Amino acid sequence: QVQLVESGGGLVQPGGSLRLTCVASGDKLGQRTVAWFRQAPGSEREGISSLSGVDGSLIYIPSVRGRFTVSRDDAKNEVYLQMDNLRPEDTGIYYCATAIPHLMSFRPSSYNIWGQGTQVTVST
Repeated sequence: QVQLVESGGGLVQPGGSLRLTCVASGDKLGQRTVAWFRQAPGSEREGISSLSGVDGSLIYIPSVRGRFTVSRDDAKNEVYLQMDNLRPEDTGIYYCATAIPHLMSFRPSSYNIWGQGTQVTVST
């Protein structure tokens, strides 16, 4: 079974950048869908991107489109979230999650394997 571990979070000023890494172990990601979620204090977990392992289709929510970029390195079994022009409202715990192939969704219930999360704080 695949296990996921996120890293790369931290404290950054507004307008700054961070690159998160999701490392998969235990099995290849293969054609599985991989998504990034975030959860701000007191808020529900929010899906922000979903990447298909079948055809590379990629979707983002409007608030991060043009600022965040997802990529995947199958040789390393890793997925990345490059976050640029960060805003205070991007603050939260960021999670990667994976689901069966062909399923692309922003719903947390669609994903059955999760990492432990990494904290991102955007503040002066």
